[in-house]
Amino acid sequence: MAHRSEIECWLTDMDGVLVHENDAVPGASELLAQWEADDIPYLVLTNNSIFTARDLSARLRSSGLHVPEERIWTSALATADFLSQQLPGGSAFVIGEAGILTALHDAGFIMTETNPDFVVVGETRTYSFEAITRAIRLINAGARFIITNPDATGPSADGALPATGAVAALITKATGREPYVVGKPNPMMFRSALNKIGAHSKRTGMIGDRMDTDIVAGIEAGLHTVLVLTGISDRAEIEKYPFRPDEVVDSVADLLATASGRD
Repeated sequence: MAHRSEIECWLTDMDGVLVHENDAVPGASELLAQWEADDIPYLVLTNNSIFTARDLSARLRSSGLHVPEERIWTSALATADFLSQQLPGGSAFVIGEAGILTALHDAGFIMTETNPDFVVVGETRTYSFEAITRAIRLINAGARFIITNPDATGPSADGALPATGAVAALITKATGREPYVVGKPNPMMFRSALNKIGAHSKRTGMIGDRMDTDIVAGIEAGLHTVLVLTGISDRAEIEKYPFRPDEVVDSVADLLATASGRD
């Protein structure tokens, strides 16, 4: 793997790295500004498929972070990119919200409940029994089963909420069909992000807060991996895994001095 001083492009997770709940992590604004000033290609990655890149850009702005929507790469965008390569102009039955619906529409897909090529399940706060039943029947009839991300739960003020992975497990149990997962930890999401900014894995760094998604996918994609301790993982968590990131830092503030390759 390249040394940090050799990194020319960056991918970074969003929650737990740049923001914690709705507050910017100290140093995040300065790091983003440094990348912009030094004209360093970068993308902010998230497994969240509910919101569009424009929505997330506005959310980050309210937290004090300036990230243009073209610098945001969601699991919804990665899913649309993957499916457009698999079957350009195809059709899909979608369980999800604006993020995945907009991404697939912009990629030229037709949304239909009649003989779709794909059943795509993304994040939503309004999973319905009727829609899940329809998805099961379409998959049994031959539609290919795709999910935007494998996360089993999502956070809320009142505790965990069932998320994409949990609903996908229900559908798998009913159909006997495993989905293809596009989002992290599938390195496919990172490769599509690299393609978007014209980056090479040998000169790209990945900053994340989760060993089981960000770091393992970064390693499998051949990236320089940096684990920050402002999110899910702490140093004790690292010891649970047979792999290690290239670097462990307290926060993105520790990357300011050399993020652009300067000592």
